[in-house]
Amino acid sequence: MLKQVFSACFLVVIGPICSEARPYRIGQAPECNVIMPCDFSATQARRERTLLSLQAHRPKQLALATPNSVAAVSDRTHGRIVGGRPPGCPSSFCGCGAALRVFGRVVPELNLAANWLRFPRTSPAPGMVAARRGHVFVLEQHLEGDMWMAYDANSGGHATRMHPRSLRGYTVVNPRGAG
Repeated sequence: MLKQVFSACFLVVIGPICSEARPYRIGQAPECNVIMPCDFSATQARRERTLLSLQAHRPKQLALATPNSVAAVSDRTHGRIVGGRPPGCPSSFCGCGAALRVFGRVVPELNLAANWLRFPRTSPAPGMVAARRGHVFVLEQHLEGDMWMAYDANSGGHATRMHPRSLRGYTVVNPRGAG
């Protein structure tokens, strides 16, 4: 009897430890999962910053973008920085920046990227918005396949960029539709 009680207690203690085991993932953001796959845009933004710092010695590729002296790379494949955090926007400003681009004003309810998913779904077209929980950007021009030139506020390094983005993992919504 004592042996069975000891075995049962041992399993109760060890059981939760084993169930907490998770595979170790190298290089995957914690917010990525099966429901919301990553497009690795953070990796792309880091690559863009590295490229910008490597090309800083080439003045023909750099231009002044804003009065804040933000340098812009005028290359179609890497896009260009068009500004920083807009005035009146919170520190996580992709939703706020998209609202400024689409509506011309800050819409506080749309500061949260997930709230853009309340708009009706639509096909990709200029002026539509690609959204997912955690990020949102405005579609400007179709490039090829699922690649679009996008107005992407808070696209990395607290910068607003016009650069190519894939629609993979995003839902395209019509911000002018009833939401």
